[in-house]
Amino acid sequence: MSSVPSQLKPGSGAVEAAVSVAAATPVRRKTVLRMLVSDTGACIALALVVLAILGAAFAPWLAPTDPFGNDLANTLKPPGEMGLLGTDGQGRDMITRLLFGLRTTLLMGLASVVFGCLIGGVIGFAAAYYPKASGVLMRLMDVLLSFPAILFGLAIAAIFGPGLLAVIIALSIATVPLMARVVRGSALVVLQQGYIEAARSLGLSDLRIILRYVLPNCLSAIFVFVTLRFGQVILLGAALSFLGLGAQPPTAELGSMAADGRNFLFFAPHVSVLPSLVIFAVVLAFNVLGDALRDALDPKLRK
Repeated sequence: MSSVPSQLKPGSGAVEAAVSVAAATPVRRKTVLRMLVSDTGACIALALVVLAILGAAFAPWLAPTDPFGNDLANTLKPPGEMGLLGTDGQGRDMITRLLFGLRTTLLMGLASVVFGCLIGGVIGFAAAYYPKASGVLMRLMDVLLSFPAILFGLAIAAIFGPGLLAVIIALSIATVPLMARVVRGSALVVLQQGYIEAARSLGLSDLRIILRYVLPNCLSAIFVFVTLRFGQVILLGAALSFLGLGAQPPTAELGSMAADGRNFLFFAPHVSVLPSLVIFAVVLAFNVLGDALRDALDPKLRK
């Protein structure tokens, strides 16, 4: 008779539970939350991010006027003369345009980050778990990294025409190699741990090992990357829209709004300055929040 108890035999729930405990991430939520709360910059950045998200989500209810309604009799009014922030070159209220422009910009950034990170994550985990495929996949990622996002935007706009779809595709492609590198680096460290070998000895499938043991231990690095990348994507998307490759009139988008105000800089600077300030504030908030999360989630950087 075997001397191994039945509840500890390979394939039993007890052994798998023991592996799950060994694979548990060492990051403590209370520690992370305490570090974030103690960081004044992170709290301000989080407040700005939440405010931007709420403003974009409730733009149809917060906007005082129709975002597409023209009033040619009241064009280029300065802040305070007509509305709190004045009007643009078509007589549209700037508060309304900023709210809807922020909504379009955040949705564009969210779609780009989600699609890019999903594809890049799959490639990164595959490259880390299957060494034979790693060389081919990562050399492909190196090729993508050699092209700037603006060049992707120009190429895709030439194929599909300018618009939000072209910007989202370009930014998603530009995000894929970065995400793949981050995921592969984190996954390689996790795959060297003993509990991965224990999971393999239990006969678990590769997909189950990746989803149950590798992915949870890579979430900290992934979450930090997504937060930082979101700010970068917003800035790149605004730059592409500023060049005329993004949202087309009359759709409100912060980058295109800044571009529309270039002709009025000397006598109505608010038309271009206000959307530029919103872009600056949102990107800075995401970058500061991402840095704070990195410091809180990385045990090596904790004091």
